[in-house]
Amino acid sequence: MWADPNLNEFYGRVERIEKLRRKGYGFEARGTLGRSATFRRERSIGRLVRSLMLVVAIGFVLKGAILFSVGAETYEQRVGELATGTGFDPLAATLMSADPVSRVVAAFLGEVFPA
Repeated sequence: MWADPNLNEFYGRVERIEKLRRKGYGFEARGTLGRSATFRRERSIGRLVRSLMLVVAIGFVLKGAILFSVGAETYEQRVGELATGTGFDPLAATLMSADPVSRVVAAFLGEVFPA
């Protein structure tokens, strides 16, 4: 076909790629956002740990905001009522009990939004 053997090899590779593309295979660089259905992000333990830390931090902030908005006495009373419940209520009471971090968040919110 062609005189140069390198050119023959090149056109052979192009033909294979076009054949595979017609079958639906994609050729995308790793890490790019393409159309390939087989693209998977690399999983890392650091990403998981950061996500869990963010969820825990948001939980502390929400507990502190609730503690600030209803007051310490009412909050403790409601957690006490939750502890006497059945099913998952005692576990929820344990998770919702006022801890030092949520008390600090509530104190900070008290300084930012004085009553």
